[in-house]
Amino acid sequence: MITGVRLAALAVAAVLAVTGCSTPEEPSRPEPVAGGAAALPGPVPAGLALRPAPSGVPAAPASSGRLTDGSPVDLAELWADRPVVLVFFSSWCSPCEQRQDALSQLARDHHDRVVFVGVAGEDKPADVQRYLQAHRVEHPVVLDDDGRIAMSYAVREPPAVVLVAKGGTLLRGWTGGVDAATLDAKLKELVLAP
Repeated sequence: MITGVRLAALAVAAVLAVTGCSTPEEPSRPEPVAGGAAALPGPVPAGLALRPAPSGVPAAPASSGRLTDGSPVDLAELWADRPVVLVFFSSWCSPCEQRQDALSQLARDHHDRVVFVGVAGEDKPADVQRYLQAHRVEHPVVLDDDGRIAMSYAVREPPAVVLVAKGGTLLRGWTGGVDAATLDAKLKELVLAP
């Protein structure tokens, strides 16, 4: 009988050790999705000096879409406050991949003064996420599944880059993409005042 009591006591002690002494697990929080709403710019920096947009230049096509996390984005709202660079890419595009690291760094260098927005077309969301993480893309990215945004900018295939002035004036486009040094020079020449 003493053995049965001892076994019962050991069983109770084991249960208490497992349940009573452990801290409840906190639910794991999912990591933010790269290219989602968390990547949208903050307030416009005080004293941001921009060059005036030239007159007689066409307006950029106003488009809207969904970011990688499903959040809605309206491009016209973004360029209402500051210039926007649209970077059309796909995860399977070799020229896109070759230039992305430098473009990602350029976007970080001009953070909050110029909004970089990736436009991912003809791609799978999981492949886009791998691409964004591999190339440290920290700016918002629109999933252009139906190609509507690309078509509105006459982009047939990636890469392509479009520069839009504050207010929505279409300043420049590069079919076939552009290297970061050239884009940086054009930002300084066309939109960022010294």
